[in-house]
Amino acid sequence: MFKGFEKVKDIQYIYTPFDSSLCGVKLEANSQKQYLLTGQVLNDGKVFIHLCNYIEPWENLSFLQRESLNHHYHMNCGCQITTCYTVPCTISAPNECLWTDWLLERKLYGYQAQHYVCMKRVDGTCSWYQGRLPLRKEFVDIIQP
Repeated sequence: MFKGFEKVKDIQYIYTPFDSSLCGVKLEANSQKQYLLTGQVLNDGKVFIHLCNYIEPWENLSFLQRESLNHHYHMNCGCQITTCYTVPCTISAPNECLWTDWLLERKLYGYQAQHYVCMKRVDGTCSWYQGRLPLRKEFVDIIQP
């Protein structure tokens, strides 16, 4: 678990709508498969996921994604990724990065998700970074798609 310890200490169950027509997610629960799951922690402490969250088997993640999560994610906890579904789409705070894969490619796990990292800059703003690790000083600003 990379984020959310302040709300949930131990996760025993993950909740999702029953059917994919209601945006429910099907996971291989009785296998040894590991997943990267994003979702929401509800007021009652339940972890809730649906089809619009980023959900990917760990082995399907790119090298950059795995390395960023394992070694750099903690430096960017102040950043928030906002999914952009339609135009116009803008950030509402300087610590946001717009996730535009759905808008540009009509899929949530596109090129941006696989090859970019939302990183916090020295001035406190957040921006997309593309590259191989170790981190370079190059940033790509996506303010408006």
